[in-house]
Amino acid sequence: MNPVRAKMYYHVYVLQSTKDRHWYTGFTVDLRKRLKEHNEGKYESWTKGRGPFELIYYEASKNKQDAKNREKYLKTGMGKRYLKNRLKRFLALTG
Repeated sequence: MNPVRAKMYYHVYVLQSTKDRHWYTGFTVDLRKRLKEHNEGKYESWTKGRGPFELIYYEASKNKQDAKNREKYLKTGMGKRYLKNRLKRFLALTG
C-alpha cells in the first residue's frame, strides 16, 4: 500500500484562470476532483465562467485546521505577496 495515498491530507491550492490569468485560492481533501469540478463549472462561485484553470500551487497538511488557516493567510495581502515571491520563476515564464 502506498503510504502517501493511505493518509488523509488537506490541500490548499491556487488555480490560475487561463482566460484572465486571475488566481483563485481554495481548500479541499481531493485536489484532482476539485480541479476537475472547477474546470467543469460546477461551483456557483468566483470560478464559474472563468475556466479552464491550471493548478499552479498547492500545499498539503495532515491537520484540517492548519490547512484552513493557511488558506485564510494566502488570501491576505501578505499571503499573496508570499505566493508571488514563491512563484516568481513560474510567473516570469507565463507572462
